[in-house]
Amino acid sequence: MSRTDFITLAELQRRVRLSLEEALPLPLWISAEIAEIKVNYSGHCYMELVEKGETDGVPKAQARAVIWRSRYAALETMFRLETGARLEAGTRILARATVSYHEIYGFSLNITDIDPSYTLGDMELERRRTIARLKEEGVWDMNRELPLPIPLQRLAIVSSAAAAGYRDFCNELQASGYAFRTELFEAVMQGAAAEDSIVAALERVASAADRFDAVVVVRGGGSASDLNCFNAYRLAAHVAQFPLPVLTGIGHDKDVSVADMVARMPLKTPTAVAAWLVDCMEQAEAAVERAAQRLGDTAAAAIRRHELQLERIAAELQRTASECIAARRSRLEALHDMLPMLADHIFRRERLRLDAAGELTESRAPARILKLGFSVVRVGGRAVTSAAQLPPGERIGIELYDGRAEATVEESK
Repeated sequence: MSRTDFITLAELQRRVRLSLEEALPLPLWISAEIAEIKVNYSGHCYMELVEKGETDGVPKAQARAVIWRSRYAALETMFRLETGARLEAGTRILARATVSYHEIYGFSLNITDIDPSYTLGDMELERRRTIARLKEEGVWDMNRELPLPIPLQRLAIVSSAAAAGYRDFCNELQASGYAFRTELFEAVMQGAAAEDSIVAALERVASAADRFDAVVVVRGGGSASDLNCFNAYRLAAHVAQFPLPVLTGIGHDKDVSVADMVARMPLKTPTAVAAWLVDCMEQAEAAVERAAQRLGDTAAAAIRRHELQLERIAAELQRTASECIAARRSRLEALHDMLPMLADHIFRRERLRLDAAGELTESRAPARILKLGFSVVRVGGRAVTSAAQLPPGERIGIELYDGRAEATVEESK
């Protein structure tokens, strides 16, 4: 090609513009995600649209888009009324746009219409994916299976301090008169930052789980889009696997979020959560009162039973004692009657014993023995019991029954 065979950059850009205008003369419906959005002072809305890979989230295509001031106010109002959300980064949209190409500003899309039903359908699809994933991972029922402490008094609250729903919740608890102890873990409850903020608050509660009986997630009412963060997988997975029972009151009218589905106790509004907690306290108080009444009745019955038992024992003891006394009295009276006879018998028996002893003593008296012909030989005044004690020539004295005699020993054998 000759160096003279060239075109200018402006000509190249013009040909590209004409080619695009000829190839794509009519508006197209294009699906994409809003990556950036800005409304400038003149009222025009400028966007950066992106299409991401389904598995890795890496952008596959990107383009600038604009909604001119003449269309933006009407489109934004219609989208917000239909979906309950504003056009913001992260929102998937189906937009009707014409393709334009400018020699200086390049390729862009001129958006003339947006289908809000597509955005709502995309939110529902994401919600169903979250439910399926939680069930597949086996965490769907984990929080719902946690036991509820009795009573529920120590509460960690995840909410915005400025939210009317949080104030309504606190006012309801205070009006009950019960001693609830609450601690606020503040979080952003709406918008693009809501999911990360609520998850972070839940993580702070989990780090101090031993101080609480349950965690309460509350916010006021809102549109489906406002509450869409409660359908997000990361937030729902935290609720499903949370170590404490989770109570939700996130202000929805009819749609139930995934966070509600996996929570231990889902309720419609913050006030409904407070009313349920008050009802739990009333039931616990009534149970304590019933237990106290049963305890009092049981104690009274036991006391009465033991009183009757003591009365029976006392009566039995008195009867037994009376019988014993009567028996002893009868025995004493019998012994009293028998005493003279027994004494006479004892006296006669002892008299016979004494007589026998006297006779035995008398029979063994020395005089009686000597009278029988026996004698006592004495030497030097001492009685002799052996012949060896009488040598020949020894002078002995002989004591007889009726006198004494002396003699000389001539021989002893």
